[in-house]
Amino acid sequence: MQTLLIDPVAFSIGSLRVHWYGLILGLGALAGLLLAIREGKRFGIPQEFFMDLLLLGVPSAIIGARIYYVAFKWEDYKDNFLDVFKIWNGGIAIFGALIGAIICALIYVRRKGYSFWRIADICAPSLLAGQIIGRWGNFVNQEAYGGPVSESFLRGQLHLPDFIVNQMNIQGVFHHPTFLYESLWNLVGIVILLILRRQKFLRAGELFIGYFIWYSIGRFFIEAVRTDSLAFQGATGLADFINNTLWAPMTWMGFELGHLDPAYGNIRISQLLSVLIVIGGIVLIIVRRVTGRANVRYLDPIVSMKTGAGPTPEADLQTNKAVKPSAQAPAKQDKPAADPEETADKSSLTQETEDKPSRVEDTPAIKPDTEDKKE
Repeated sequence: MQTLLIDPVAFSIGSLRVHWYGLILGLGALAGLLLAIREGKRFGIPQEFFMDLLLLGVPSAIIGARIYYVAFKWEDYKDNFLDVFKIWNGGIAIFGALIGAIICALIYVRRKGYSFWRIADICAPSLLAGQIIGRWGNFVNQEAYGGPVSESFLRGQLHLPDFIVNQMNIQGVFHHPTFLYESLWNLVGIVILLILRRQKFLRAGELFIGYFIWYSIGRFFIEAVRTDSLAFQGATGLADFINNTLWAPMTWMGFELGHLDPAYGNIRISQLLSVLIVIGGIVLIIVRRVTGRANVRYLDPIVSMKTGAGPTPEADLQTNKAVKPSAQAPAKQDKPAADPEETADKSSLTQETEDKPSRVEDTPAIKPDTEDKKE
């Protein structure tokens, strides 16, 4: 029998039921927003920019996630088109959510006059933060879990606490807590991104690309453990390469492939997409560096072409560093040539002195403190 320790409904307001899943997703979005706002302040970007981006990005992500899922499950919806809009019945995909959010961000960021790569870099850790927290919504709902395992595997080998082990008991059978695998993988990823973005060698766009590479590597292995993957019937050689060659390291660690109905397909779509993203991301970083398109560094100032904003705090920091060496130069230097404007001021002062009454001429003239200022 099913062991559901946590009620999916957090509380009710009249007939309105508020689910833990929605609250957890909201918490993840809030955490990501705060991270982006904090980093944006270093570059002088107002917090309203990221708040508007979130308000537009969330519905775009939901729409993209639904379209992606329906596109690969069209056989289930073509005769019941209205079911496409019943998102409360389940059926969303995270890769689709990312596609929808990126399309929205491209349009919004360009309209605000910013470089997409620069804003995407700032938001990369926020995406991981949202996924770290959001996956616990799947835990509460007992969904997106992996294939069957023994209770001893969860307690003895993984050393998981009771509340996770018991929640993974689905109708009397224990399953892989894939939500936990992905959450921990992304936790390591966000630490790496936070360290990388303080390095001088990092170029604009590479943090965002790095996010996709890191997430896709983890998703490739985690997806293979799940039993609810979207799949298609592909070439036998490709299926063997993905399910045996690339999966081999997990077999050595004692993990087994999740069940995939042969009649449904032999290649998991998320696995194939993950491989393509990793390869594409690495190639993109190399090409941008070789062709000179990645000449802007992550730590360089960010300026909106629309607002004509002044230098950001990062720009001031770079300027101060450039000025500091000259200020520490030796005091004994040749006297610089007189500025034309200062020469004109001296001539004007002399002419005014000659035009004044004789009693003024008897008064010794005071030279401007030009030389002292020069030194």
